[in-house]
Amino acid sequence: MSQANPHKTQDKYKKSLPVVVYQPESRVKHPLLLVKEMWYDLLASRDLAWQLFQRNIQSQYRQSILGILWIFLPPLITALGLTVLRKTNVLNIGETPIPYPVYVALSMTLWQTFIQSFNNTMGAARKAKQMLMKLNVPPEAFVISTLAQILFNFLIQLIPIVFMFVWFKVAVSWTIILAPVAFIHMLMFGTGIGLILSPFACLYGDVNRGIGFVNKFWIFVTPVIYPQPREGIWAILVAINPVTPLLVTTRDLIITGDIANISGFWIASGVALITTFFGWIFYRLSLPFLVERA
Repeated sequence: MSQANPHKTQDKYKKSLPVVVYQPESRVKHPLLLVKEMWYDLLASRDLAWQLFQRNIQSQYRQSILGILWIFLPPLITALGLTVLRKTNVLNIGETPIPYPVYVALSMTLWQTFIQSFNNTMGAARKAKQMLMKLNVPPEAFVISTLAQILFNFLIQLIPIVFMFVWFKVAVSWTIILAPVAFIHMLMFGTGIGLILSPFACLYGDVNRGIGFVNKFWIFVTPVIYPQPREGIWAILVAINPVTPLLVTTRDLIITGDIANISGFWIASGVALITTFFGWIFYRLSLPFLVERA
């Protein structure tokens, strides 16, 4: 009985592998080749991204008494505080389409998810730099694992939101099945900004400190704790905020089904797609320089 030659089998396997040629020339001069490499590395990063996701989730709740409660406590406590301020007439929020506790809890959860996609993605370059100094792994794995962790936290935060909808007897619109589309666009916008700023945040600590101040102001020009204003200078500031149509559309698709600014939503979605794509390119091209500098 004949046996297969192991050397021939190994040679056949090597021939089936894609040939990778490393050249000193920048990939920017070959955009199609750059996009092709990005796509292949995105597919190849799935296993590593899953391992990083598991490690991040385990480390997130290690040595913690409350554990998973820390995920949904911040938005709920904020919603409770704002509700008390509104009841005592300290804040004049105006009328909301659903009971205010549910309204602000849902809005704060969406806002916190956006901020996490923004801030956590900024740290992707720092995590990738540390491992790329030792191993040749796809840098996209660190971004995917970060997004997976953000989505995991969001799903946990939805549990008390669902109970609040039931407790206050809030009906949801059938358009809730379309809400994930707007939500993904909002997530992509935060991810794109984070990818663009990640190399700078990796090099300069001032970027992280400055972003903290920006986020504190950003929430006030986003209709998170109040309905979107229709007139006045503040209404203009809120309207030109690209996060506004993405967050408001996601919220409206859940509670009313009426999209107040459909054109603004599609414009913001286009900006989100472009920001994510070019942020991905910038993140990938900047990592070799970050590793070399380290």
